[in-house]
Amino acid sequence: MSGAPAIGRIVVAGGSGAVGSLFAERLHHSGNDVIIVDHTVPAPTQNVARFVRGDISDPGAEVADVVRTADVVLLAVPEPVALVAIGRLVGALRPDALIVDTLSVKSTVVPALHAVTTIAGQAEALSLNPMFAPALGFAGHPVASVVVRDGRRGRALADLMEHWGARVVNVTADEHDRLAAAAQALTHAAVIGFGAALAELDVDITDLDWIAPPPHTALLSLLARIASGAPEVYWDVQAANPYAPAARRALARGVSQLADVVESDDAHAFGDLLDRLCGVLGPLRGVYRERSARALRAITTDLTKETVT
Repeated sequence: MSGAPAIGRIVVAGGSGAVGSLFAERLHHSGNDVIIVDHTVPAPTQNVARFVRGDISDPGAEVADVVRTADVVLLAVPEPVALVAIGRLVGALRPDALIVDTLSVKSTVVPALHAVTTIAGQAEALSLNPMFAPALGFAGHPVASVVVRDGRRGRALADLMEHWGARVVNVTADEHDRLAAAAQALTHAAVIGFGAALAELDVDITDLDWIAPPPHTALLSLLARIASGAPEVYWDVQAANPYAPAARRALARGVSQLADVVESDDAHAFGDLLDRLCGVLGPLRGVYRERSARALRAITTDLTKETVT
């Protein structure tokens, strides 16, 4: 039991998945009555009060019954499922309930939530995006939050996430998608592009692993994480965010700028390019240099331990 006050009965749709199970477990441990609605039975480690097999976007009698009694309905499901569910839950939601989504793109779901809360009277709505892999947990990580319709339950959930150690960052739907295109779509595209280029170079990974400096090892580690992850997660980030195409085009232009400068044998222009990039970091340049140093030292330490072992 945490020291933060419980909210009440919370239905977590998709609670057997990675994001849903993260919320379900933390909410349960915070003293809430958690009910998972999913096609898939939760893992044995998930200690929740109740599991209801069903589809939140096509609720049968049992699913509709638990929704009617819920203080909060949290949708940790793919966008197509969430959008259908939001429309169909209007008649089942309590008038003062909170409905929450965890989608990685907000331009479509936030208007849908706004429409539902307008129809449903006093209902609240909150659109969240945990900006980290669920396996990492909330502590020390940001959760983007679009407050669609404010209320005490939404504020209580935000307080709970901060109690778990998360940093809740309030943004508008457009701000979220614009920032996420840079923070997620651009980053993932850079790592996937790096992997595609590496495949084209056809270098033996064992030889590469032996000779690679720490920054390259860090990129290989990121490539392994993304390439081994759920494709639909990374697909949504690239395909659904309206700002993602501009991010990918900017990445391509950045690589072209580097190629033009080096292939024109202009060392002075290369120095100017790096100076401009330092300007992008602004007053946080020193902070990020130190973070990089700590991360690379950690990688070097791990490599040394592996070699000794």
